[in-house]
Amino acid sequence: MELILKQDVENLGFTDDVVSVKNGYGRNYLIPRGYATLATPSAKKALEEKLKQQAYKERKVIEEAQEEADKLNKILELKITAKTGEKDKLFGSVTNADLADALEKEDVTIDKKFISITGGAIKRTGQYEATIRFHRDVIETFTFDVVAENQ
Repeated sequence: MELILKQDVENLGFTDDVVSVKNGYGRNYLIPRGYATLATPSAKKALEEKLKQQAYKERKVIEEAQEEADKLNKILELKITAKTGEKDKLFGSVTNADLADALEKEDVTIDKKFISITGGAIKRTGQYEATIRFHRDVIETFTFDVVAENQ
């Protein structure tokens, strides 16, 4: 079944992509939730016209995303402090929301849903890596440290 995505769907595609999925997934999940519509010939033509009109706007959005990525690359060291117990184990965890807040303090604006920390939530101190997606064409890898809070 061919569908046109109305919004980004994790591990499937981005907005306005034409994707091919199994019938049940499209009919029972994507279409009822408003994530996609059927890719009929007329819908494909309308999408093609819409993409032509968006091409200019898209370039500007990519440039803005690249500016944010450049700000991120200028950050040489980012440390997130957290309360720790014995053997550098954290009380709670450090998540993508914590990283988004720390980056906000460094003047890099990014929504937490576009940050993916390698290995998921962080439970120990140390150096970690995150993938940050500013735009579908602008993806950066960022290294940061989780350190113990002075008690």
